[in-house]
Amino acid sequence: MNTYVILSAILSMLAGIGIFLVACSMMSSNLEAVSSSRLRSLFRKVSGNKMIGVGIGAVTTAAIQSSGATTVMIIGFVNAGILSLAQAATVIYGANIGTTITGQIVALGMTGSNRISTTVIFSAFAGVGAMITLFSENDNLKRWGGIFSGFGMLFVGLSMMSTSMETFSGLESVRSFLAGIENVILLVIVGTVLTAVIQSSSVMTSIAITMVVTGLITPDQGIYLTMGSNIGSCVVALLAGLGSSKNAKRTALIHLFFNVGGVTIFLIAGFLLSVLSGGRLDFGIIFDRLFPGAPQIQLAMFHTVFNVLSVLMMLPLTDVLVSVVSRLVPDKLSNPEGMEKRRLYYVDNNMLKTPPIAVAQLKKEIINMADIAMRNYTCSLDAICSLDFSGQKQFDENEQELDYINKELVKFVVELSKLPLSEKDHRYVSTTFHTISDLERVGDYAENIMEYAATLKNENEGFSASAVSEVSYMREFIEKLFGKVIKAYTDKDRGALDEAYAIEDEVDRITNRMGENHIIRLNKGICTAVVGSQYMSLASNSERIADHFINMGKMINEW
Repeated sequence: MNTYVILSAILSMLAGIGIFLVACSMMSSNLEAVSSSRLRSLFRKVSGNKMIGVGIGAVTTAAIQSSGATTVMIIGFVNAGILSLAQAATVIYGANIGTTITGQIVALGMTGSNRISTTVIFSAFAGVGAMITLFSENDNLKRWGGIFSGFGMLFVGLSMMSTSMETFSGLESVRSFLAGIENVILLVIVGTVLTAVIQSSSVMTSIAITMVVTGLITPDQGIYLTMGSNIGSCVVALLAGLGSSKNAKRTALIHLFFNVGGVTIFLIAGFLLSVLSGGRLDFGIIFDRLFPGAPQIQLAMFHTVFNVLSVLMMLPLTDVLVSVVSRLVPDKLSNPEGMEKRRLYYVDNNMLKTPPIAVAQLKKEIINMADIAMRNYTCSLDAICSLDFSGQKQFDENEQELDYINKELVKFVVELSKLPLSEKDHRYVSTTFHTISDLERVGDYAENIMEYAATLKNENEGFSASAVSEVSYMREFIEKLFGKVIKAYTDKDRGALDEAYAIEDEVDRITNRMGENHIIRLNKGICTAVVGSQYMSLASNSERIADHFINMGKMINEW
């Protein structure tokens, strides 16, 4: 066999791996978009029930065809405080089961007669999907076309890898070299390193399947390479956890310890099996007897059995595992006062791996920002009416929080808007820039009112009883307006928005009456020019706050 044939085989293998990776990415992104609402509802059901967590992890990973994306998303949820460590652990367990679906699909694709294999049939989906994408004007159909194209390309890449493996199988030197790798620890290490480089356990498992089918390696060797791929898949999660919170780091460690623990148990089991049988039994022989004449099925089924049994063994030890990682990554005070490092509450950059989930969490973060802004407005009213500044420290912390959220959330939205989103999600994300700006302005107006209060205190002045009563009346209506806007924004409730409009009209009338009553008090000498100036500025700022909240509610008409 000449050098050109070998070089061609190497290039074909690289091309096959590339096509396979692109296909996985294409399937993942389009499946996420199509199943976004289902994924969102699934993650709302994560509770203290460990089996529910496992089921959700398995279904999510099977749906988006990426355990890496699922794990990184889980780290984002933990970092944002949405999932506890114990809940995250069970979802990660399930993700390991869900990722075995790709291996089963690949094994099925390599099954068939010599005349026409399922690989050829499934590869044809690439063309079908491409035509759907090109000729359809419906976005949902286009995404299904992307799924079909990705599915077909999966087998195109697989076919190219298989062809190159057949070439290598004809080389006696290659066969002798691979046959000589009998050390199971070395095989696990090779599988780990290759998966860490490729960053896809699905690709590594698929390569192992093609190598087994073409006779380059034995099923038993393929089994240990596959075990190693489970450990290598942790690299993505470890990288995601490095720059995140302590709980995110703990989640990444749980993923690593779970996979290393499962591999260790099976390595010990394989050793005992060989010793007790006098070398007559190993995992490869067992699965060959269970699925004779189908090495691709043998390896795919081992991968599934391995992950399911690992979950069953590790599930009762979840609390112990959480305790161990909590000790390895201990709590530390982030500053002398013990304040927690400032962060976003519901979103995390790791969630960008799963855009549909990121969009759902973005809405929660914006509602949280609105709540902080409203709290500061009411705090400023308390201060200006009573001239009691006992809430000043909390007010200042809230203001700093609003500034931080404004800056970081805009960055998050910019990155999210670059990702493939459904048309509905894209429309929503495009409106959030305005909403974030509106809420930041609410915080600024509250800060203005707090400054007016400080001016009154410095001048030894204060509002009259009637002025305080009018401010309280204004506050009552803006609180009602806020409640209606949040309901409208949360549930896309246009009825609630209409009620908010009516309240805003009343706020405008209250503002006008406050101006008229101020003139009367000024003429009667009840208040001074200094007091009147602060009072009118307060009324004007309150009206603008109502306008900014209404702007937030109006955005539902754009979704």
